[in-house]
Amino acid sequence: MTTATIPPATTRRRQRFNSAYLYVAPSLLLIGVFIAEPILRSGWMSLHDWTVGEDTHAWVGLGNYTELFGDERFRNALGVTGLYTVVVTAGQVLGGLALALWLRRTTWLTALLRSAFFFPTVASFAVVGVVWKFLLDPQVGLINGWLGEVGVTGPSWLADTGLALPTVMAVGIWKGVGFSMIVLLAALQGVPVPLMEAATLDGANRWQRLRAVTLPEIRPALLFTTVISTVTSLQLFDLVYVMTGGGPLFHTESIVTYLYQRGFVEFRLGYASAIAWVLFLLILAVSLIQLRIARSDDDQ
Repeated sequence: MTTATIPPATTRRRQRFNSAYLYVAPSLLLIGVFIAEPILRSGWMSLHDWTVGEDTHAWVGLGNYTELFGDERFRNALGVTGLYTVVVTAGQVLGGLALALWLRRTTWLTALLRSAFFFPTVASFAVVGVVWKFLLDPQVGLINGWLGEVGVTGPSWLADTGLALPTVMAVGIWKGVGFSMIVLLAALQGVPVPLMEAATLDGANRWQRLRAVTLPEIRPALLFTTVISTVTSLQLFDLVYVMTGGGPLFHTESIVTYLYQRGFVEFRLGYASAIAWVLFLLILAVSLIQLRIARSDDDQ
């Protein structure tokens, strides 16, 4: 079929489609150069013994990956990251839901409290880590100072092997709970009022209305906050790097901090690239599982 025989409407659609390519071309170029190409290169590097300073980069195939899963320090980092992700994700989502339910009514006081809880979300993880490292300092920190006022000797929060990871988890929850609160608050305000009124007329108490009406209505928002919190937690780096550096005795070392150690301290870029790809596949798998579970619940 020649262009002359194409209906005018189809020709116009093709022209608009071709023009769209021109508009997105600069963005596609940037994505290709700064995102796609580095990702592909890291995959290629992960298949080589790629060490900075060496002239040759020997092909090792899956050697870096087999070495990785025999690496006790990587398995420790994987466990730390997994535990941090589970606790922080649950804390952020459940805490955000509790705050959203508490601050659901709009008054000057709730508006002030919403801003206060959301404020940590605006700050970067690095800034939050620096602030909390100072607050938790065993000598001059404000937290131990307050405890001393009531006769309690404050511990070394970030130097104790039993307290370091829970402390980092608490800071992570504090940092992200405001984001979950705002998303879930918007979802709560979209729950149809007639449904709540009908449940009330049927004799449902507050807990029954929450379980039977509110939670099903805000399920997409709960899924969104869960996925975002999970993906962010699996990429834990800034808080650990600033607050503990992975210590004490690797008790707070995450996958990304271990990647940094291997890639930018020891300069084993091939091995670090393998860690990055394992992390990417882990994030992808966890996200797909969460979406699959949510889809299964919707089909029931």
